[in-house]
Amino acid sequence: MPEHILDGEPPLAITLRRSARARRFSLRVSRLDGRVTLSMPARAHEAEALDFARSKAAWLRAMISEAGERETVGIGTRLPVEGRPLAVTAAPVRAVRAEGGALLVPGTADRAGRRVQAFLKLLARDRLWVASRVHAGRLGRPFSRLTLRDTRSRWGSCTQDGGLMYSWRLIMAPPEVLDYVAAHEVAHLAEMNHSPAFWGTVAELLPGYARHRQWLKRNGAALHRWDFVGR
Repeated sequence: MPEHILDGEPPLAITLRRSARARRFSLRVSRLDGRVTLSMPARAHEAEALDFARSKAAWLRAMISEAGERETVGIGTRLPVEGRPLAVTAAPVRAVRAEGGALLVPGTADRAGRRVQAFLKLLARDRLWVASRVHAGRLGRPFSRLTLRDTRSRWGSCTQDGGLMYSWRLIMAPPEVLDYVAAHEVAHLAEMNHSPAFWGTVAELLPGYARHRQWLKRNGAALHRWDFVGR
């Protein structure tokens, strides 16, 4: 999908998306990270779409401001890791590691964000694999695979053939919140719905899960504001 920058303060990055179903121009601002998507009819001209976006520029900037600005991760950033704020710190180490209240990062400062992201993905895979295995063992329903993505619309999913998918950003949440999402998705191995039977299964796997679910509803969007690669 093409991205266009509209002049102004601040400049607006607009992603254009053509849709055969669209009958008019429509704008959406993600509540998770403030990204702007402009949907347009398949045969519409880009110039018309951008004129429409310009006419809504004030509204867009207000919505983006409400969503919260992205924060680029680099040396000096205080980043939540397993619910604990760690200071990203340059250090003569061979690989990224947490030590005390710091996240020690080797190499040059311009690569710090990417190195931290790689570390978080590995840590997330380890934690989610263990949590999923534990809950699947309790349920007596094995899963077929586990994958990580950077999803904005959901924290996890379960496929009909037993595949589990999680957002790697869960590693920034407290461990019990990550454990709740693992229990939630594993419960779908038995109940592919959100019926009372499903929630009963979640409660069996993780008593008291409701407070962790509420944490995600209140704080989950903040996990998406961290930008590890810059623009």
